[in-house]
Amino acid sequence: MQFVYNVILILHFVGLAALLGGFAAQMKSPDKHVTKIMYHGTLLQVVTGALMVLFAETGWVDEELNQSVIGIKSLILIAILVIAVWSRKKPAPQVKAWAAVGILTFVNICIAVLAGVTVG
Repeated sequence: MQFVYNVILILHFVGLAALLGGFAAQMKSPDKHVTKIMYHGTLLQVVTGALMVLFAETGWVDEELNQSVIGIKSLILIAILVIAVWSRKKPAPQVKAWAAVGILTFVNICIAVLAGVTVG
Protein backbone atom coordinates (compact mmCIF):
# COMPACT_ATOMS: atom_id res chain seq x y z
CA MET A 1 0.00 0.00 0.00
CA GLN A 2 2.96 2.30 0.53
CA PHE A 3 3.58 2.32 -3.23
CA VAL A 4 -0.02 3.37 -3.95
CA TYR A 5 0.25 6.07 -1.28
CA ASN A 6 3.44 7.37 -2.91
CA VAL A 7 1.73 7.48 -6.33
CA ILE A 8 -1.13 9.46 -4.77
CA LEU A 9 1.43 11.81 -3.18
CA ILE A 10 3.05 12.35 -6.59
CA LEU A 11 -0.37 13.18 -8.06
CA HIS A 12 -0.92 15.59 -5.16
CA PHE A 13 2.29 17.36 -6.20
CA VAL A 14 1.09 17.43 -9.81
CA GLY A 15 -2.06 19.23 -8.63
CA LEU A 16 0.13 21.69 -6.72
CA ALA A 17 2.24 22.25 -9.83
CA ALA A 18 -0.92 22.96 -11.85
CA LEU A 19 -2.05 25.54 -9.31
CA LEU A 20 1.31 27.30 -8.98
CA GLY A 21 2.13 26.95 -12.67
CA GLY A 22 -1.18 28.45 -13.71
CA PHE A 23 -0.60 31.29 -11.27
CA ALA A 24 3.01 31.96 -12.25
CA ALA A 25 2.35 31.74 -15.99
CA GLN A 26 0.06 34.76 -15.77
CA MET A 27 2.28 37.04 -13.70
CA LYS A 28 2.88 39.44 -16.61
CA SER A 29 -0.49 38.98 -18.28
CA PRO A 30 -2.99 41.83 -18.05
CA ASP A 31 -5.88 39.33 -18.23
CA LYS A 32 -5.16 37.34 -15.10
CA HIS A 33 -7.79 34.71 -14.34
CA VAL A 34 -8.32 31.29 -12.79
CA THR A 35 -7.53 28.89 -15.62
CA LYS A 36 -8.91 25.42 -16.29
CA ILE A 37 -5.57 23.92 -15.29
CA MET A 38 -5.77 25.71 -11.93
CA TYR A 39 -9.31 24.41 -11.47
CA HIS A 40 -8.31 20.85 -12.32
CA GLY A 41 -5.22 21.14 -10.12
CA THR A 42 -7.48 22.10 -7.23
CA LEU A 43 -9.74 19.11 -7.84
CA LEU A 44 -6.71 16.82 -8.00
CA GLN A 45 -5.42 18.25 -4.73
CA VAL A 46 -8.76 17.71 -2.99
CA VAL A 47 -9.11 14.10 -4.15
CA THR A 48 -5.51 13.08 -3.52
CA GLY A 49 -5.36 14.89 -0.18
CA ALA A 50 -8.49 13.08 1.00
CA LEU A 51 -7.07 9.75 -0.19
CA MET A 52 -3.79 10.33 1.66
CA VAL A 53 -5.67 11.09 4.87
CA LEU A 54 -7.79 7.97 4.32
CA PHE A 55 -4.68 5.82 3.88
CA ALA A 56 -3.08 7.22 7.04
CA GLU A 57 -6.21 7.04 9.19
CA THR A 58 -7.07 3.47 8.22
CA GLY A 59 -3.54 2.30 8.95
CA TRP A 60 -2.77 1.31 5.37
CA VAL A 61 0.45 3.34 5.62
CA ASP A 62 2.59 4.11 8.62
CA GLU A 63 1.87 7.83 8.91
CA GLU A 64 0.64 9.67 11.99
CA LEU A 65 -1.09 12.88 10.92
CA ASN A 66 -1.13 16.22 12.66
CA GLN A 67 -4.91 16.66 12.63
CA SER A 68 -4.88 20.42 13.28
CA VAL A 69 -2.60 21.04 10.32
CA ILE A 70 -4.69 18.74 8.11
CA GLY A 71 -7.82 20.65 9.18
CA ILE A 72 -6.31 24.07 8.41
CA LYS A 73 -4.92 22.91 5.07
CA SER A 74 -8.28 21.36 4.18
CA LEU A 75 -10.12 24.61 4.92
CA ILE A 76 -7.67 26.57 2.78
CA LEU A 77 -8.02 24.05 -0.05
CA ILE A 78 -11.82 24.26 0.16
CA ALA A 79 -11.52 28.06 -0.10
CA ILE A 80 -9.33 27.65 -3.19
CA LEU A 81 -11.87 25.23 -4.67
CA VAL A 82 -14.75 27.63 -4.03
CA ILE A 83 -12.85 30.47 -5.70
CA ALA A 84 -11.92 28.24 -8.65
CA VAL A 85 -15.49 27.02 -9.15
CA TRP A 86 -16.94 30.52 -8.73
CA SER A 87 -14.43 32.01 -11.21
CA ARG A 88 -14.57 29.24 -13.77
CA LYS A 89 -17.25 30.74 -16.00
CA LYS A 90 -16.48 34.41 -15.43
CA PRO A 91 -14.60 36.39 -18.10
CA ALA A 92 -11.05 37.65 -17.58
CA PRO A 93 -9.63 39.65 -15.94
CA GLN A 94 -10.18 38.13 -12.51
CA VAL A 95 -7.18 39.58 -10.75
CA LYS A 96 -8.57 39.21 -7.23
CA ALA A 97 -9.59 35.56 -7.71
CA TRP A 98 -6.29 34.77 -9.45
CA ALA A 99 -4.29 36.43 -6.66
CA ALA A 100 -6.33 34.73 -3.93
CA VAL A 101 -5.72 31.29 -5.44
CA GLY A 102 -1.99 31.96 -5.75
CA ILE A 103 -1.61 33.37 -2.24
CA LEU A 104 -3.71 30.65 -0.59
CA THR A 105 -1.75 27.96 -2.46
CA PHE A 106 1.52 29.46 -1.23
CA VAL A 107 0.17 29.68 2.33
CA ASN A 108 -0.87 26.02 2.16
CA ILE A 109 2.66 25.05 1.08
CA CYS A 110 4.18 27.06 3.94
CA ILE A 111 1.88 25.41 6.47
CA ALA A 112 2.71 21.93 5.16
CA VAL A 113 6.45 22.54 5.31
CA LEU A 114 6.74 24.66 8.46
CA ALA A 115 4.04 23.12 10.65
CA GLY A 116 4.37 19.59 9.31
CA VAL A 117 1.56 17.39 8.11
CA THR A 118 2.84 14.34 9.96
CA VAL A 119 3.74 13.95 13.60
CA GLY A 120 7.29 12.98 14.37
